[in-house]
Amino acid sequence: MPKQTLDQELHSRKLHAPNSFVYSTLMQVIKVLNAKDHTEFHIKKDPSKEPGPIVMIANHSTRVEYQFTCPPCLPKKLNFVVGYNEFFRSPLNIVLKYGQVVPKKNFTPDIYCVKQIMSLVKQGCSICLMPEGMSSITGMAQPVMIGTGKLIKKLGIPVYYSKIAGGYLAYTKHCLDVRHGKVEVTVDQMFTPEDLKNMTDVEIEARMNELLAHDDYIWNKEHQYKYDGKGQMAKELDTLLYMCPKCGEMHKMECFGNTMRCTACGNTIEIDECYNIKAVGEDSVCPDLVTDWTIMEREQAAKDVRKEGFSYSEHVRIGMLPEYKLLAHEDTSIIVGDGMLTLDKEGLHFRGNKNGEAYEFDLTTEEVPTFGMCTDISRFYTFVKGEFIEFFPDSRDVLRWDHLTEEMHRANGGKWQNTEYRHHD
Repeated sequence: MPKQTLDQELHSRKLHAPNSFVYSTLMQVIKVLNAKDHTEFHIKKDPSKEPGPIVMIANHSTRVEYQFTCPPCLPKKLNFVVGYNEFFRSPLNIVLKYGQVVPKKNFTPDIYCVKQIMSLVKQGCSICLMPEGMSSITGMAQPVMIGTGKLIKKLGIPVYYSKIAGGYLAYTKHCLDVRHGKVEVTVDQMFTPEDLKNMTDVEIEARMNELLAHDDYIWNKEHQYKYDGKGQMAKELDTLLYMCPKCGEMHKMECFGNTMRCTACGNTIEIDECYNIKAVGEDSVCPDLVTDWTIMEREQAAKDVRKEGFSYSEHVRIGMLPEYKLLAHEDTSIIVGDGMLTLDKEGLHFRGNKNGEAYEFDLTTEEVPTFGMCTDISRFYTFVKGEFIEFFPDSRDVLRWDHLTEEMHRANGGKWQNTEYRHHD
């Protein structure tokens, strides 16, 4: 009998409650991590008091949501829903396996994931998911993915949530250095089973967007907590703040220490350990907040995609997941080819090669509402006919690709539209 591929092995699993030893060990690790992050929990309604299974939801502000969702639910153990591609990385796959984690192909329909969630709930297990689909890129919550309301309504069990504040500032998407500071987590009930019966899918998603809405930069503008950046607060910040607010040039910002400077016009800004930004010198300008800057970039992308004949192209390398041998170190895929990636009004297009042979695909804007990012803002991925494909662009414009793709989806009337998600109360 031929050996199973990693994908076949993953999809042949029948999930159940997490391994007690693995889970208790994880809880000890979480205690240490939360102490380092000076995490405070504010419980408005206690999920641990529910007699049966629950769904636990969080605003996806970091890569380590387990720190902020597990403790309030104890002694309940949570079955997490995590990106499918993470199961191909070693040694992470061992933790995910024994933690009975559910794989999800992000931003694309995944019947296996839904079936496993339904099965776990029938077994009396509690589920933890982040409906935004990916950890925050900018420090703001993204709108929940379409279809989340339908799933939650179908489960019909109590839904709780953790509102995480400060998590992104400790674990930013643009810089993978951990910057310990302050994290506050508010826990409350989101829906009762009766609520779910009486609400439509759309109403459920609207309520989720309202309750999960958050902006870490607005939050810390008030609190002024310090985060330990070790004198490197601007490290990799140009991948997030890619457009100069003075001259409008793209990808001309350079970073050193706590400073960013535009090589095109000299515009200079500084960022401190509270993430305050300010212009340096009489001729420099900058927005009030980091998220104001990223909103400016998104607004420019929204204008660009609506221009007649818009097209954005770049040479990229492409990566795929391995069939049999797990990825090691920080790898998220195996480079198998290269070519030209293009976004236009019709969708996303690739023309190039894979494993030495010609390879191409075309996806509509409805099929690609956004991209996933495995680690930082250095690469992005999607799924083509259910198969993971990762893009490594020649330039540092990953967030520009993300902004343009999301706004093209919205300009074409896609289902995943923007929401007011900057609230923090």
